[in-house]
Amino acid sequence: MAMFELHPQLLADTLLLGKFDLSWVLLHRDANYPWCILVPAREDVREIHHLDTEDQYALIRESSHLAEVMTDLFAPKKMNLAALGNRVPQLHLHHVARFENDAAWPNPIWGAVPALDYQAADLAHRVAKLRGALVGEGFQAAV
Repeated sequence: MAMFELHPQLLADTLLLGKFDLSWVLLHRDANYPWCILVPAREDVREIHHLDTEDQYALIRESSHLAEVMTDLFAPKKMNLAALGNRVPQLHLHHVARFENDAAWPNPIWGAVPALDYQAADLAHRVAKLRGALVGEGFQAAV
């Protein structure tokens, strides 16, 4: 049985916040937007419909919890969820908190503006807020 490994592009673009029962929870390093990514820890899965029924339900529960937490923390105008996978074939689900004054509003975020690096203190604060708020629902923070 192959061990689950995160796609190299996701590894480069994110940091691990923690894990739910099914999915890894990542924070995208682009500070332009509060942006998390769920990656079901299943090898060789490209699409949600490739997951078995139990994993599909788990992904929806985990995604809903993450979206609720992000809405509570950031109060966005809209929570965007997307499973694109055109460049990264490994199944992953983007959760992006959008605001009318963000860098890309109302258009999609991809390619709108260059990625913005977090300042170290801002990154530490965002990671701590998200990890603290996600606890429960099977979430375990990364150490």
